[in-house]
Amino acid sequence: MNEPTRHRIVVLGAGYAGAYAAGTLARRLSAEDVEITVVNAEPDFVQRLRLHQLAAGQDVAAPQLTDVFAGTGIGLRLARVTDIDPNRRIVGFADSDGGREIDYDTLVYALGSSGAAQVPGAAEHAFDIASRASALRLRRRLASLSAGGPGGEVVVVGDGLTGIETAAEIAESRPDLTVTLVARGELGARLSVGARRHLRRTYDRLGVTVVEHTQVESVEATRVLCADGTVLAADATVWTAGFAVPPIAAASGLEVTGSGQIVVDRRMRSTSHPDVYAIGDSAHAIGDNGRPLPMSCASAGFTGRQAVEAIVGELTGRRIPTTKLVYPGNHISLGRKDGILQMVDDEGRATAKHVTGRRAVRFKAAVLRVSLWATSHPTFGLPRRRHRLVARPASVAAQVAA
Repeated sequence: MNEPTRHRIVVLGAGYAGAYAAGTLARRLSAEDVEITVVNAEPDFVQRLRLHQLAAGQDVAAPQLTDVFAGTGIGLRLARVTDIDPNRRIVGFADSDGGREIDYDTLVYALGSSGAAQVPGAAEHAFDIASRASALRLRRRLASLSAGGPGGEVVVVGDGLTGIETAAEIAESRPDLTVTLVARGELGARLSVGARRHLRRTYDRLGVTVVEHTQVESVEATRVLCADGTVLAADATVWTAGFAVPPIAAASGLEVTGSGQIVVDRRMRSTSHPDVYAIGDSAHAIGDNGRPLPMSCASAGFTGRQAVEAIVGELTGRRIPTTKLVYPGNHISLGRKDGILQMVDDEGRATAKHVTGRRAVRFKAAVLRVSLWATSHPTFGLPRRRHRLVARPASVAAQVAA
């Protein structure tokens, strides 16, 4: 008779959501009953909230995942996920040794999102900062512009929070470059009137030129072409106008939205395959206000927490609490010395209340420090006795019967 196996939890992705979920599950579930494996394409933890700083030439810590998960009992596979068969409970992946598969009993899907090039030429000629690798490519490009001295033209396309932060960071770090932000609507339209005024004053101080109410039509190697005929010279074009999730979930047969996000219930379970949980940018989760949660670090935290509670409850027979699913506000860096903390109402709309300047900088710095520390210490405070499973999974029972 074979020894019974443990319940296999596989976590896809080790960003903010995936690393949190894996570490918290390891902290709360008994290693005698549960085997946790994380599959991630990169060997380090990426501080995605700071990739605009990395691109601008600053040092940003990237802890090795082997160090992050050392001593936790969590297994790490450095591999790229290629496909999922949710009916057979198998994940396909590619690593340095070729293609392989891994079985699961519970799957946590946290593959996040990446930059979405939406116009001709953007994929070939523009840079994005949705991953560490792409941010480093932009970093090298910006560094190469210094060889020619002043006059390098940088165009940032997209007036979302990522675009706003990126333009400010590059302008402050590289005052020798000319930075232009292209906004489809009004700059800072999601902010309150007072916060918008502060943003404009900061951009004026940093020398960022703003082209508003303009849609980019195509990107070429040295220029950006706009629908109204405007042509912007660009030695480096940064594309921040949209993000997309990987097509893996849609191809697997999981129920997804038109954008490819996995449709989940209030416990973050896939509505089509309840042994699959989706968290972070990968999940189409409805917040407490009845609206889909936006892609954000905050959403990753809230959805990750709810999924962990659901998994622990399901496996141990404990009550599953309903954790909050809210969007608390916008934390915007405007270089290293300025920022905006914008409060929002229950509908996610900006209120008049906002914080700017050094106070906003200190607040966001604290959030970043806590996020990095929590990720680097996934099982801090590991209890001596962790929850045992109320029953062995069906796959184990089948082995015992055999």
